[in-house]
Amino acid sequence: METDSEPYVRLASLRQLHQAMADMNKARSLADTLQAVADGVVQALGYELACVNLVGPDGDLVVAAFAGNQAAEALITGRSGSRESWDRRLNMGEQWGDLIFIPHTEGWVLDDDDVPQWYTDGPAPRFEDEWHPSDRLFAPMYAPGPQGGGNSGELIGVLSVDRPRNGRRPGAWGREALQMYAFQAAIAISNARLRSNMQRALVRLERDQQALRASEESFRQAFEYAPSGMAIAEMGGDQHGRILRTNDALCRLLGRRASSMRRYAFSDLVHPEDIGTLLRTSAEGGRAELRLGRRDGTYVWVSLRNSVVADAADGPRFLLTHVEDIEERKRRELQLAHRASHDSLTGLPNSAELRSRLAARLCQRPQSSHAAVADAMDAAYGHPAVFDSGGHTFDFGAVTEPYGAFDHHVHAVAPEDGRDDGTKGLAVLFCDLDGFKSINDRFGHNAGDAVLIEVARRLSGGVRDGDTVARLGGDEFVILANGLGRADAQDLAVRLRNEIIQPIRAEGRAVRVGASFGIGWAHCGMTADEVLKSADERMYVEKRSRPKQHRRAG
Repeated sequence: METDSEPYVRLASLRQLHQAMADMNKARSLADTLQAVADGVVQALGYELACVNLVGPDGDLVVAAFAGNQAAEALITGRSGSRESWDRRLNMGEQWGDLIFIPHTEGWVLDDDDVPQWYTDGPAPRFEDEWHPSDRLFAPMYAPGPQGGGNSGELIGVLSVDRPRNGRRPGAWGREALQMYAFQAAIAISNARLRSNMQRALVRLERDQQALRASEESFRQAFEYAPSGMAIAEMGGDQHGRILRTNDALCRLLGRRASSMRRYAFSDLVHPEDIGTLLRTSAEGGRAELRLGRRDGTYVWVSLRNSVVADAADGPRFLLTHVEDIEERKRRELQLAHRASHDSLTGLPNSAELRSRLAARLCQRPQSSHAAVADAMDAAYGHPAVFDSGGHTFDFGAVTEPYGAFDHHVHAVAPEDGRDDGTKGLAVLFCDLDGFKSINDRFGHNAGDAVLIEVARRLSGGVRDGDTVARLGGDEFVILANGLGRADAQDLAVRLRNEIIQPIRAEGRAVRVGASFGIGWAHCGMTADEVLKSADERMYVEKRSRPKQHRRAG
């Protein structure tokens, strides 16, 4: 993952990170969760070695899980390091956000303390940011705070990593990814502990009435004071799903009183678009990520997980629902997805996103079966489609469509050449700036960047809501505008050209650029690259048809 550079992080890297987080949250036991945390560092974050040091009851940190080297795992797993030694490590070195980096020039003072550690061999660094075999990098993990985020909680452990696969110290993306991963790992470990405690309590509840009475207070404490939301709902019957009891954390999360919560079922609170997701998970062991409504009318992303409890050995069964606030993680995922699909300079969709949006409008052939649709999605997106049990395709960061989309697909058609017959189609305007290179050469790249940013702003302001303006690369832009005839597309190109040729302030001076537009038309049966090539060729025809002195005003 570390070989990816901002903002062009590969979707495959994001999927690996997302899968690692999903794996550690799917683990059934605390031991499985700890091992999944260590494995995820190696598999998704690009490090060869990872160690989970967990705070024990006495305050010392024990090596609870290890990944990457079986010999090192056998050597140090189960060994402890004193809290004093760990505090020393976490208070020295360089702070990378919440991470602690101790370079080899300082780390030698730690060689003889009681913290279990492994040693790696390797040559001395040849350049400044190369990883030294004695460098150390730690990611502290804190229990979720009262509001479910930040590092305001108690230290529950430390992730220590070593030997990045690319041999370099992690950059900004790598640091943020490790920091976010440690944050989610802390939540997963805390929840695993909570689940473990609650499962033990539930076993005792099922044995006999006496065990039920003895553990009732323990369960109440775990329920009421859980750091994340908890609810008990009816299971079965006419009132299935009706909320009977909630804890303070859930009430705070939704901004609602406990008394008012008893008037609702989760189906009354969920976002309308997530009703289907809720229904598919409203059973034992069901889990989902969906949005719940707050009292103020806004929605919050939560991870919802269900388990079944019984009031007595043969008594009524209830649904115990664990609700975890994942708003921050969703926000970060959206930020990462946006970086992967948008141009960092102008903020416009980038080339990959443009092709994805264009391909989503085109089909090679209408089909209805899953296998046929998978072939069509493969051709449209450039990789195989993946279906879930509900028949939907999922592709992180790309446009997705239901499996029946090609059955009801509105085919894209192009107006006939040479005349405007009233046909409305998907116009593809390929824009190339005239005179841009001379601005870069004369005034520098800062001036050139200012021109590109302003051109992007003018293009975005000159199209309709729902149209796409993308930066293809360099000084080339593409506009996707649906529902236009030939005359409409030509008028749009003229308006946009007139906007672009107005003076632009760059580096304290007014400069001008011109623009050449080529208008292509997308229709089903073409690929995205074929559509763009057609518009590009028309742009060059248009550019050559005008005298050079008329290509740029001013």
